[in-house]
Amino acid sequence: MSAFDEDLFLKGLEQRKSTLGAEYVEKNLAAADDFTRPFQEAMTAWCWGFGWGDDVIDAKTRSMMNLSMIGALGKMHEWELHCRGAINNGVTHEEIRAIIHVIGIYCGVPQALECFRAARKVIESTES
Repeated sequence: MSAFDEDLFLKGLEQRKSTLGAEYVEKNLAAADDFTRPFQEAMTAWCWGFGWGDDVIDAKTRSMMNLSMIGALGKMHEWELHCRGAINNGVTHEEIRAIIHVIGIYCGVPQALECFRAARKVIESTES
């Protein structure tokens, strides 16, 4: 029995590419091997197909929620990736700054500083 749901995977793949960029997603999937491919497929189906796949919360709001949660967890590689995705989903630089302020209040100044460093990197790369 397989837990793989192709329809959910395809729906998730479309949303994942829309947010993170097709080139990034295709590169990640191409780099998957027998060890990591099942996780890549499950994550695409579950996170992006199921989690992002309905219209109840728009992509911009989901991106803002993700930045808050990932920032609280201190997972900066993922935060940077989702910061780029948030910009793709229409989150403004001012909104990113406001999200970081909230992270600083609830998670501490050092974590806010990490988020500002990552955000600056993303913003500078998208402006050039």
